[in-house]
Amino acid sequence: MSALTWLNGEAFTAVGQHILWSDMIGNTIGLGALALGWRRSIWTWPAQFLSGVILVGAYASADLSGGVGKQLLVIGVALWGWRLWQRGRRRTGDNADGTIAVRFATWRERAMLVGGTAVGTLAVGSLFIAFPDLSWNPWPDAYIFVGTLAAMVAQARGLVEFWFAWLLVDLVGVPLAFSSGLAFSGLVYVIYLALVLWGMRDWWLRSRAGAVSLEGAAA
Repeated sequence: MSALTWLNGEAFTAVGQHILWSDMIGNTIGLGALALGWRRSIWTWPAQFLSGVILVGAYASADLSGGVGKQLLVIGVALWGWRLWQRGRRRTGDNADGTIAVRFATWRERAMLVGGTAVGTLAVGSLFIAFPDLSWNPWPDAYIFVGTLAAMVAQARGLVEFWFAWLLVDLVGVPLAFSSGLAFSGLVYVIYLALVLWGMRDWWLRSRAGAVSLEGAAA
């Protein structure tokens, strides 16, 4: 039995839902990646990379091409974010303990994130509609696909808005995962929601503390 066959095999059944090994393992690692992101640890990126690699198999088994594409995107952005945070840790102004300094986005950055997400969702959704084999649920798939990219780009730049982006992705991701038969993904999205709220509070407070420190130094 190949590793791919084993990963796409059934781990167990719960409440009538068949839980795949790839779905369970990939999303458990994804939870760890989000927790590491909350702690502003650079190890969030290799964890996201590994989670993306495993979840490609889970989404492929559920015939969710949009999900496969999203995970391939996650893999690419994880490599970029890892490199960006490695550079960021060496900059003056980041934290002495090696973690990344965080801040709120400027209004221009927010407009770019919102505008890019809207345009990207329209473009990807239109692609999914034009090629139905890519997704059986084109608009939610497109929204999650592009929203995930926006969230990861914001995280890579150390923006507090990263958490708001993940929150909006979760609101669609939970029902879509359950309706697609990926029950463990749906459960993990619910846990994501709790981590997102805690992480949002932590980054918010840290960004405010950092702003006060800079104002004090300037005075």
